[in-house]
Amino acid sequence: MQGGEFGRAVRRWRERVTPQAVGLPVGGRRRAVGLRREELAGLAGISTDYLTRLEQGRATSPSAQVVEALARSLRLADAERELLFRLAGLSAPATGLVPARITPSVQRLLDRLAGVPLVVYDAAWNLIAANAPYDALMGETSALRGRERNGVWRTVVGTGSRAVQTSAEREAQMARLVADLRLTATRYPQDPQLRRLVADLRAASPGFVELWQTAVDPAPAEQSRHKVVEHPAVGRIALDCDTLVVAGADLRIMTYTAEPGTEDADRLELAVVLGTQSLVEHRGAQSLVE
Repeated sequence: MQGGEFGRAVRRWRERVTPQAVGLPVGGRRRAVGLRREELAGLAGISTDYLTRLEQGRATSPSAQVVEALARSLRLADAERELLFRLAGLSAPATGLVPARITPSVQRLLDRLAGVPLVVYDAAWNLIAANAPYDALMGETSALRGRERNGVWRTVVGTGSRAVQTSAEREAQMARLVADLRLTATRYPQDPQLRRLVADLRAASPGFVELWQTAVDPAPAEQSRHKVVEHPAVGRIALDCDTLVVAGADLRIMTYTAEPGTEDADRLELAVVLGTQSLVEHRGAQSLVE
């Protein structure tokens, strides 16, 4: 890593990105138009303390995942992304690996859907990005660490989500996710992170091993389904969950909507308002305005 150049570049790019550009509320008095550290840290899924140490040159050797997350959150152009990887002493991810980049065109699509709860996963079901309405509905994703940021792990081994499921629904979801992950493994056999994920899942769950062995002909990923979410403030909300697959980038964009004019639509709107306010207050209390 080239001294403090990496940190200086991150800070310079952070200061040029407005909250509106990444779908964040402006909120309160600000000394500058750019993102605050805690805002960028939340977008990238890292701690504010770690981002501070990176910017100040006190933390070195960030992982490729961290660099990619920062490049995405900062809306870097291709040349800038390449430079950020070089400043970190890394090469930009080569072909043959599971893509984890949100391209500018996909980002423009996400920006147009800023008011809709949505989350973006890569082909291995690693969480790449989630907007503020999604965090308000399903819980703050920036708090997820390590394997908990993987959707297959959370479903098979981990804490799950706010979705209300019967045993049969959960088993069906597990089967779909494991089948999709196995299909991904056949497309990216050289990806070491994917191989480690599969190995960790096999070690942690006999049920995963059984599903992995029987998923000979994976069914196509389910594009749309009904989902009930148990929100801590407004109660149960019946929603349509649609998965949009971005073929070229091999991404999965999951959106949550309710039928207009229904009580569920009103509850969803209230959940987003309450949750977004709570997130802003929580993040604002973590550090002083910069």
